[in-house]
Amino acid sequence: MVKRLVLAAGLALALAACEDQRTVSSNRHLQPIPPQTVALMSQKGVTPSDPILVRIFKKEAELEVWKQNNDGQYALLKTYPICRWSGQLGPKVREGDRQAPEGFYTVTPALMNPNSSYYLSFNMGFPNQFDRAHGRTGSHLMVHGSCSSRGCYAMTDEAIAEVYAMAREAFAGGQRGFQVQAYPFRMTAENLAKARYDQNIGFWKNLKEGYDHFELTRAEPAVEVCGRQYAFNTRNCAPASPELSQAVATKQAQDEIKIAEYIARGTPAVRFVYEDGGGHPSFREYAMAVATAENPNTLSRAARRLGDVSRPDALYAGLREIRVDSSGRPVEELPAASTPLAFASAASAIQPAAPAQPVATAVAAPAPAATAGVSEVAKSAAGGTRPFYRRIFGDLFSSKPIGGAPAANPAAAAPEAVPQPPPRGAARDTSDRQAGIIPGAHPIIPEESIGYTSLR
Repeated sequence: MVKRLVLAAGLALALAACEDQRTVSSNRHLQPIPPQTVALMSQKGVTPSDPILVRIFKKEAELEVWKQNNDGQYALLKTYPICRWSGQLGPKVREGDRQAPEGFYTVTPALMNPNSSYYLSFNMGFPNQFDRAHGRTGSHLMVHGSCSSRGCYAMTDEAIAEVYAMAREAFAGGQRGFQVQAYPFRMTAENLAKARYDQNIGFWKNLKEGYDHFELTRAEPAVEVCGRQYAFNTRNCAPASPELSQAVATKQAQDEIKIAEYIARGTPAVRFVYEDGGGHPSFREYAMAVATAENPNTLSRAARRLGDVSRPDALYAGLREIRVDSSGRPVEELPAASTPLAFASAASAIQPAAPAQPVATAVAAPAPAATAGVSEVAKSAAGGTRPFYRRIFGDLFSSKPIGGAPAANPAAAAPEAVPQPPPRGAARDTSDRQAGIIPGAHPIIPEESIGYTSLR
């Protein structure tokens, strides 16, 4: 049984790309915005045809949809959980690195895909001018349905149907393109204090400038690329509003004081490390149930509606914060995190059917599974006995702080060889995933479980 579970984890859908074209058309893209969301818009003083803006936060695995009101400012409408994103925190650098993009992108009607292999999707527009200035490569970087990612943001079919409908109505109302702001994490003082020695901190602080412009004005920041960096609310790389520039500088100074206070209180510098990306914790038990079920028909309806789940063992392992020194190198070795072996051990204790109701809180990471009696094939599927953080950092660990060269970029590490699954295709039964979606799609997790509705 353990062997079967390990192999299921190792063979879980590590798709070759977010290649997203199909030849069969449907009417999915015509689904209306759900009535409850239209009612929420009315409460906020906005309409379906008003412009939208999207913000994505990897670490928190959340996607926000904002709507523009009559005074030109944006109000937060809803927050959706992201089921799956791949890679590590940090920008996408090259084709095939499994990194989901970070930065500022504009989605036009031409980038909307009504015939997506992943139910519905929109292309983020990677690479943009900033990415090209840094020689970054990649294609087909999407926000789409299902729960499978190789460089994309997967939101489940129901959630992408609702976001797609809102984008469609905004375009019909005259919006020519909506901005997507993709961040590694919410730009809090605590997150920035922890990430202070990360090799991407300079890039993230550049993104924070745009974040601060939006936080202060609630208006979409104009974006240019000046000196191979993002510049916000500039005209020909010169500040368009000295008053706004001063306000942003004041906010940044205040935030630096807060960051210093966190450091003074002993907040450690860490590297945020994942086996291979993450997702919202409310999906973890469902993903594990999907990956380990002997008979998919025994799963709860909510679990089946996740669709394909890529690397469920990595999704279950979640985030690890590894302490680093000022050069970005690890200063201590943490206990072994979840691997496919530990994942399989935890999965064996779960009934084939997932709980009928969504899980609102994160599941505690399981203790490392004993390997006695596990075949060599199973050990190979789990990556041997080498903990995942060694595979990320290399053999840099010591009981004492380590100095020297900066740590290698985890996104650039060579991916481990895994067996390739059969092509995603029509062999799977999608009848249950379609049920209840038309005429109105809605997120599968109740709003009260993760605070969908804005409190602002």
